[in-house]
Parts: sequence; structure tokens; C-alpha cells
Amino acid sequence: MRLLIAEDDRALGTFLARGLEQDGHEIIMATDGEMAMEAAKNDIPEMAVLDLNLPRRDGTEVLEFLRSLTDDLPILILSARQEPETRLRCLEMGADDFMQKPFSFVELRARCRALMRRRTPGLVLRQGDLELRRVERIVTRNGDPVALTGKEFALLEYLMLHRGRPVSRATLLQEVWNMNADAGTNVVDVYINYLRRKLHDTPEPRSGDVTGRQAGAATSLIRTIRGVGYSIGIRV
Repeated sequence: MRLLIAEDDRALGTFLARGLEQDGHEIIMATDGEMAMEAAKNDIPEMAVLDLNLPRRDGTEVLEFLRSLTDDLPILILSARQEPETRLRCLEMGADDFMQKPFSFVELRARCRALMRRRTPGLVLRQGDLELRRVERIVTRNGDPVALTGKEFALLEYLMLHRGRPVSRATLLQEVWNMNADAGTNVVDVYINYLRRKLHDTPEPRSGDVTGRQAGAATSLIRTIRGVGYSIGIRV
């Protein structure tokens, strides 16, 4: 599981990273709020441990930003602030748990595990200006509705549930179309093109076009991961 640690105390951050890596997590480290927000925007984590006293951007700003990206990200606040109002405010802003420093690392690990066990995909999925409402089956981009067929919606939903990670064509074929992974069909690529047109997604640059590659990397929503498949929310 990808776990974001936003902590300006480098020694403490390193201690947390080493301890949580032992549980098999991939750690993304950030020592200020700006770095934490940029890291989350480029590759949405699956959990976050967030200090409040961060330079450049305060931890509450980072908390608000993380919640704007997704509703289902477990967020544990780790702070030296002891005012009850601070704890209440963080919980009201969408934090899932709050621990005060100094703290027991054993307890922190236990709380992280509890949050991850409770983690379920959210009912509203977001990536940038794209929003997918799973219950109402509504998709909007930049506030404008996007009309999708059932399979187009299912494909987009699966990619957004796994945003930040490459998904193979074989997996999409099995999970979205209930077809064998070795079926000789290009239906996945066809439907990806359908989605790109309907979402007004910027076409990816042709191989060898350096200028186009730089522009496409910044604006493409659905990315082609060569030799693998597709992804939303990942840089290549």
C-alpha cells in the first residue's frame, strides 16, 4: 500500500517510514505541505499520515486538498497541537483519526491497520476536474456532464478505483468485460478511445515528439503505459 507521510521533522519522518516499511508499505515522504500536495496530485496515496505544523502549506490545507482529491483516503493526523478545537476541526474537515505527539509507534501502527481495514472505495471518485458518482452513475468533467454507455462507465470506474497505478489490458478485459485475458480482441483500446473523445482528453504525443511528450504528460488524463495498459493519475 502506498502511504504518504507528511512530516517536517526529517528524523521523525525517517523513523516512521522505516517502521511502516516493515509492514510492507511503499512510503512517499514529504517534508512540507507543498511537497505533500504535489506528491498526492501526481500519485494518489492509499493512506496518509499528516503533521499539521508543515512549512509552505499548513497541514490543514493539505488535509483539505487531499479530501478534494478523494473521499476514501484514510488520513491520520499526527500533531503536537493539544487544543480540543484543533482535533475537532480536523475531524470535521475529513480526517479519520488524530494522534498527539509524543506517541507510541506501536499504537500508531495499530491505528493505521484499523483505518486500512475499514477502507472501502468511496461513492464519489475524483481525479483533477473529473468526478464520477458511483451510485447515481453520473460523470462530470469541469462541471459539465459526460454521457457514457454502461461499459464506458464501468471502464472509467475501474481505472479511477485504481488511479495512480497501471492497469493491464488483460485485467480490464477480465474485470470490465468478463472475458478471458487471452481473448484476441482490441475492445479495451477501442473503448479507451471512446472515453478519451467523450472526456475531451488531450491526445498523447507521438513517439519521438519531445515537445509534444512534455505537453501531453501535463494534460493527458488517461495515460498509456507502454507494454502494460492504461492508468489515470500517474506520470510516465
